[in-house]
Amino acid sequence: MKRFFVYILATRKDGPLYVGVTSDLPTRIHEHRTHSIPDFTARYNIDRLVWFERHEDAEGAILREKRIKRGWREWKVALIEAHNPEWLDRFAEIAA
Repeated sequence: MKRFFVYILATRKDGPLYVGVTSDLPTRIHEHRTHSIPDFTARYNIDRLVWFERHEDAEGAILREKRIKRGWREWKVALIEAHNPEWLDRFAEIAA
Protein backbone atom coordinates (compact mmCIF):
# COMPACT_ATOMS: atom_id res chain seq x y z
CA MET A 1 0.00 0.00 0.00
CA LYS A 2 1.36 3.38 -0.98
CA ARG A 3 1.55 6.03 1.73
CA PHE A 4 1.79 9.76 1.39
CA PHE A 5 3.50 12.27 3.65
CA VAL A 6 3.11 15.92 4.45
CA TYR A 7 6.30 17.34 5.91
CA ILE A 8 7.92 20.50 7.19
CA LEU A 9 11.60 21.35 6.78
CA ALA A 10 13.46 24.09 8.63
CA THR A 11 16.95 25.46 9.10
CA ARG A 12 16.31 26.39 12.73
CA LYS A 13 13.40 27.54 14.89
CA ASP A 14 13.48 31.16 13.74
CA GLY A 15 14.51 30.37 10.15
CA PRO A 16 12.53 29.73 6.99
CA LEU A 17 10.06 26.83 6.80
CA TYR A 18 9.14 24.67 3.83
CA VAL A 19 5.98 22.57 3.60
CA GLY A 20 5.77 19.73 1.10
CA VAL A 21 3.97 16.52 0.17
CA THR A 22 5.40 13.31 -1.28
CA SER A 23 4.83 9.58 -1.62
CA ASP A 24 8.50 8.79 -0.93
CA LEU A 25 9.69 10.78 2.07
CA PRO A 26 13.24 9.39 2.40
CA THR A 27 14.02 10.06 -1.27
CA ARG A 28 12.46 13.51 -1.21
CA ILE A 29 14.39 14.53 1.91
CA HIS A 30 17.59 13.24 0.29
CA GLU A 31 16.83 15.46 -2.73
CA HIS A 32 16.41 18.46 -0.43
CA ARG A 33 19.66 17.69 1.42
CA THR A 34 21.74 17.24 -1.72
CA HIS A 35 20.16 20.24 -3.45
CA SER A 36 19.55 18.07 -6.50
CA ILE A 37 16.51 20.19 -7.34
CA PRO A 38 17.23 23.93 -7.56
CA ASP A 39 14.32 25.27 -5.56
CA PHE A 40 13.47 27.29 -2.44
CA THR A 41 15.02 24.73 -0.09
CA ALA A 42 18.29 24.66 -2.03
CA ARG A 43 18.49 28.45 -2.17
CA TYR A 44 18.01 28.83 1.59
CA ASN A 45 19.68 25.54 2.66
CA ILE A 46 16.50 24.23 4.30
CA ASP A 47 17.11 20.55 4.99
CA ARG A 48 16.13 19.62 8.56
CA LEU A 49 13.02 17.43 8.75
CA VAL A 50 11.23 18.80 11.82
CA TRP A 51 7.71 17.43 11.30
CA PHE A 52 5.90 14.88 9.15
CA GLU A 53 2.53 13.19 8.99
CA ARG A 54 1.48 9.99 7.18
CA HIS A 55 -1.63 9.80 5.01
CA GLU A 56 -3.27 6.84 3.32
CA ASP A 57 -4.27 8.70 0.17
CA ALA A 58 -2.85 11.46 -2.02
CA GLU A 59 -5.97 13.60 -1.86
CA GLY A 60 -5.92 13.80 1.94
CA ALA A 61 -2.20 14.58 1.98
CA ILE A 62 -2.53 17.33 -0.61
CA LEU A 63 -5.46 18.93 1.24
CA ARG A 64 -3.49 18.86 4.50
CA GLU A 65 -0.44 20.39 2.80
CA LYS A 66 -2.56 23.23 1.41
CA ARG A 67 -4.10 23.91 4.84
CA ILE A 68 -0.69 24.05 6.47
CA LYS A 69 0.73 26.31 3.76
CA ARG A 70 -2.17 28.75 4.25
CA GLY A 71 -1.66 28.82 8.02
CA TRP A 72 0.14 31.48 9.98
CA ARG A 73 3.77 30.85 10.91
CA GLU A 74 2.86 30.75 14.62
CA TRP A 75 0.41 27.90 13.91
CA LYS A 76 3.10 25.96 11.99
CA VAL A 77 5.56 26.46 14.85
CA ALA A 78 2.96 25.15 17.32
CA LEU A 79 2.35 22.13 15.08
CA ILE A 80 6.07 21.35 15.03
CA GLU A 81 6.60 21.93 18.74
CA ALA A 82 3.66 19.71 19.73
CA HIS A 83 5.68 16.71 18.50
CA ASN A 84 9.24 18.05 18.33
CA PRO A 85 9.82 20.80 20.93
CA GLU A 86 13.60 20.78 20.40
CA TRP A 87 13.31 21.08 16.59
CA LEU A 88 15.49 18.00 16.16
CA ASP A 89 16.08 16.50 12.73
CA ARG A 90 13.71 13.52 12.49
CA PHE A 91 15.27 12.04 9.33
CA ALA A 92 16.60 9.01 11.23
CA GLU A 93 13.00 8.00 12.01
CA ILE A 94 12.16 7.58 8.33
CA ALA A 95 15.54 6.41 7.06
CA ALA A 96 15.52 3.21 9.14
